[in-house]
Amino acid sequence: MEAAARADRQLAGRRFLVTGGTRGIGRGVVLAAARAGADVVTCHRQDGEAVDSLQRELAATPGKHRVLRADAADERDVERLLDECDAGLGGLDVVVNNAGAFRPVPYPELDPAEWAATVQGNLTAAHLVTRRALPLLGPGSSVVNLGSTVARIGMAGGAHYTAVKAGLVGLTRSLARELGPRGIRVNTVSPGRIATEALDELPPEAAEHQRRLFSSFTALGRLGTVEEIARLVLFLGSDRASYITGQDIHADGCV
Repeated sequence: MEAAARADRQLAGRRFLVTGGTRGIGRGVVLAAARAGADVVTCHRQDGEAVDSLQRELAATPGKHRVLRADAADERDVERLLDECDAGLGGLDVVVNNAGAFRPVPYPELDPAEWAATVQGNLTAAHLVTRRALPLLGPGSSVVNLGSTVARIGMAGGAHYTAVKAGLVGLTRSLARELGPRGIRVNTVSPGRIATEALDELPPEAAEHQRRLFSSFTALGRLGTVEEIARLVLFLGSDRASYITGQDIHADGCV
């Protein structure tokens, strides 16, 4: 990934905000963008080794990069985060709404608090960040929302998560129409099952079971990689995707 990213100088000078960028897909996007020449701001909710190691990697990568503590689902934190982007970068060219999480819950046990937290953390967070970022985005800029293939195929124990990811697709399409006259593109990337560090943190037997199980669902017979999703996000944030907007692009190995 690093060699390919370094060769892609089309991102040189572009300014990225990636929410939830210290682990998983978000981390992959942050590092790929920085190595491709972009200046990158990212945020996290909790301190830890993932934050520290990302800061070390970014410090060794040319460019203006910042790792800030901020909750993308909290309006005051979002205000502070975007103020930092304005002051430190002078604006933004790409916003990647990656932050989000959920806890699997069988539907009969899905209480209002869990539903509300999932909506706030996944859908409302993308809305808050995008709305606040608008004054910093100019013609040719791009918003990329991280969705999920569950919005299309459903998920037992994840009705709340499926609902918010489907809502994110609707938000994307409406914003693409509303912001298109301003030259701002908006797209969704919907990954399938991706091999992240969360899988590696499982007990070995459980991790191998999940790899075999989810790989069997795909036409390619394997899980996707963080690097593959990051390359797609970077493409949508580049001028090469200048006529692509309002799309929900599935990267799932054909499930």
